[in-house]
Amino acid sequence: MTRATAVRAVLAVAVLLVSVYISLTMSPRLGLDLQGGTRIVLQARDTATVEADRETTDRTLEVLRQRIDSLGVSEPTLIRSGEDRIIVELPDVQDPRQAAEVIGRTAQLTFHPVQGPAAEEPEKKPSGSDPTAEPGSPAEPGSTPDPDRLTLPDEQGRVLDLGPSRLSGAGVEDATAGFEAQGGAGWSVSLEFRKDAGQEWKKLTGEAACHPAGDDRRRVAIVLDQKVISSPQVDPSVGCGAGLPSGATQITGSFSADEARDLALLIKGGALPVPVEIVEQRTVGPTLGAAAIDASAQAALIGAAATALFITIVYRLFGALAAVALGAYGVISYAALVALGVTLTLPGLAGFVLAIGMAVDANVLVFERAREECADRPKRSLRSALTTGFQKAWSAVADSNATTLIAAGLLFFLGSGPVKGFGVTLAIGVIASMFSALVIARALTEIAANSRFVSDYRNVNGIARPGAVRTWLTRKDPQIFRKPVRWLVVSAALVAVAVAGIVVRGVDLGVEFTGGRLVEYSTSRPVDVETARDTLAAAGFGDAEVTTAGDGDLSVRTGKLDNDGEHALRAALAEEGGETTKVRDELIGPSLGDELRRNALIALGVAVAVQLAYLAVRFRWTFAVSSVAAMVHDVILVVGAFAWLGRPVDGIFLAALLTVIGYSVNDSVVVFDRVRELWGANRRTPLDTIARRAVLQTVPRTVNTGMGALFILAALAVLGGDSLADFALALLIGIVVGTWSSVFTAVPGALLLERNAKTPPPVPGKRKGKGSTRGRAGASRRDPLDNGARV
Repeated sequence: MTRATAVRAVLAVAVLLVSVYISLTMSPRLGLDLQGGTRIVLQARDTATVEADRETTDRTLEVLRQRIDSLGVSEPTLIRSGEDRIIVELPDVQDPRQAAEVIGRTAQLTFHPVQGPAAEEPEKKPSGSDPTAEPGSPAEPGSTPDPDRLTLPDEQGRVLDLGPSRLSGAGVEDATAGFEAQGGAGWSVSLEFRKDAGQEWKKLTGEAACHPAGDDRRRVAIVLDQKVISSPQVDPSVGCGAGLPSGATQITGSFSADEARDLALLIKGGALPVPVEIVEQRTVGPTLGAAAIDASAQAALIGAAATALFITIVYRLFGALAAVALGAYGVISYAALVALGVTLTLPGLAGFVLAIGMAVDANVLVFERAREECADRPKRSLRSALTTGFQKAWSAVADSNATTLIAAGLLFFLGSGPVKGFGVTLAIGVIASMFSALVIARALTEIAANSRFVSDYRNVNGIARPGAVRTWLTRKDPQIFRKPVRWLVVSAALVAVAVAGIVVRGVDLGVEFTGGRLVEYSTSRPVDVETARDTLAAAGFGDAEVTTAGDGDLSVRTGKLDNDGEHALRAALAEEGGETTKVRDELIGPSLGDELRRNALIALGVAVAVQLAYLAVRFRWTFAVSSVAAMVHDVILVVGAFAWLGRPVDGIFLAALLTVIGYSVNDSVVVFDRVRELWGANRRTPLDTIARRAVLQTVPRTVNTGMGALFILAALAVLGGDSLADFALALLIGIVVGTWSSVFTAVPGALLLERNAKTPPPVPGKRKGKGSTRGRAGASRRDPLDNGARV
């Protein structure tokens, strides 16, 4: 065993041990579409006097956080998105009506005199009140019928009797947090009031100052939405009736920096009622998320087993070792997702499963190059052929994975909601697959190659003899590019059929791109679509589109429908179907629908431009243009297929489409990398001959890699249900057309462009963007069909 192999083996073991430890001791962070709950996106709106910028949105968020906490929801999440949007995630909340009502209220900030400690505990809430609030929550004491008497707990939980409100939040001019080092005062909050409110504040604090120091009646309670956020005592230096002027008011205490800033935000936010509008609302039932996890797990196991069996049959022992590395890849990528705290969404889960099938790509590239080395020089050692295979495959592996990472980056930066999770898991999967192939699989195969038994028995190792596909192609030697125009005519005809589907049938844009509401229901008694339509029409929902979904479920799509309307719609269905359970609920405002549709087109345009730029740097411009043309061809065919099939085009479809772009360019990169290598070594050979050789040499890799992804996607399509079936279908179509276009669209296009190009053939041993290679490394790039003789 060489030192390099030993280092790889030790590194592989160390990473695997850490990954296993993380997988066993940490739990994944599930998104709402997997654990169930409600996700609401709020858009802050400008008013006549206030602009909804980053600062005001932050204040609104803090006010909303206090309100959501009063609902008793476990572990709610509130974050600002961009300059003026707030994302609210409420786990396990299936009926968002109350949450939407609480969120939509205008902030109520009031200032009260403290009458003293409460004589008795506040009454419990009457029956019929909010069932989600826990006993003893701060909202309970405020539910008293006497508006002039408020009983609330202070910051320490002591219950106080409060007098009538003397000031509202509208009187607050500003509230700022500051730090005073002199005298050890520490962090404090300074208050400024508007003119009339300042006089009322001075009067309120002057009355409180008439009570002795330490008396509760010397305090002033600041209440936000029926919760005391601060109840400071008036300083002993303030005399009775004197009060505190507006600009000299400071709330001091043992504040940390964050506590002081939060208090200032809450006080100022109550005085700044920025209206918010619900532009997106999604609710997922817990059973749907659990079913998706189970289905994805089954698809991953079945697809991974089929992929492992396939590569073991094709590459024998080395294929079995690659299957072991594939299992290690699954552990490493899962541990990375957990350790980084990535929120695992439904598209992200699908991306994790898909990456298992695509992770064999690097191994297949290496094994096919090693097979070529063994066929070219039968007497060379197995270890030498394997090492050369890793060296020669590196360029194609790096370029193909770079294009996939570009697609993942576009998904993250240009996608929305759960689609971002798909981009993250895809990127992690690409990096983990590189480690799996170039470290773990290489260490295992190099250790095996050192065995005399493996070296002597060529039928055992799997790379010492050419595969069946390569042998058949070598024997037939088809002249596929004698007339490249005919392949372009076939591709043009396919594009015409796809465009006809888009024009004739139209693209069924999902509610995510059009706006509206889509709700999926499960009923205890079977209800056919026609009966459901008639029932809803009789209830006043004549514009509702009803279709089937899943196992007998009903999917209802409408235009504008608020939460009360959805409740009435569900009640109407319950009359026919008995107990009716909401499985999934998506509400998209019209403005957000327009924005998402516009962003989807921008994402596709950016994807084309970025891939073109990358390929132009790494390859000849003719190769780059041909690859991008093939990529656009694939996009049109996938969209056209969905138009003919009547399948919806939504955010998850967009994720699949961007993945198809990465996969299509990946295949073209492998082919053109080989064309560049062979052409550089044989500059006087006609390009169509070079292209034919390159395609015939890379077809085994393309077929074997595609089969690995197809196994996974077929399992997802069959087992994934409605949630993942369309995603898998789009990728299945994309992989098939991408494999076709990389050979029969990209290569013929490059041949036609090269006829008019004036750029000379590539220089032997040089690659665009890389320096020249020397010595044995340069010699190893010689065409396998070239014996090296020169005159």
